[in-house]
Amino acid sequence: MSKKILTVDDSRTIRMIIRRAFKAHDCTFVEAGNGEEGLAVAAKEKPDLIILDITMPVMDGATMLGRLRQDPDLKGIPVIMLTAESGQDNVARIAGLGISDYVVKPFKDDVLLEKASKVIPLALLQAA
Repeated sequence: MSKKILTVDDSRTIRMIIRRAFKAHDCTFVEAGNGEEGLAVAAKEKPDLIILDITMPVMDGATMLGRLRQDPDLKGIPVIMLTAESGQDNVARIAGLGISDYVVKPFKDDVLLEKASKVIPLALLQAA
């Protein structure tokens, strides 16, 4: 069964890279360019996983995550945070936000896939 993944990042390029990383897997993607859009898409689409950037305009990822965790319908959705900052203080702060895992940018496809597969089952697409 196809897994629905929501990518929330202000960079269209990062969203494309994430989609490409999962190309061999049975996944569908929905996207948002900031946290405010991300909340609306999450409420409408009910994704199986959210891959969420931290630093974005309008609403950042930490704020979106906080609101997500307060919503009874959305609070159980697993979230993998993306961050460009790998400092120990930043990583500790992110970990305290109630996430499943985090990935430091720039990232390798296999690292993202490995972390995602620990959160949701990823099925390979069947060869036609």
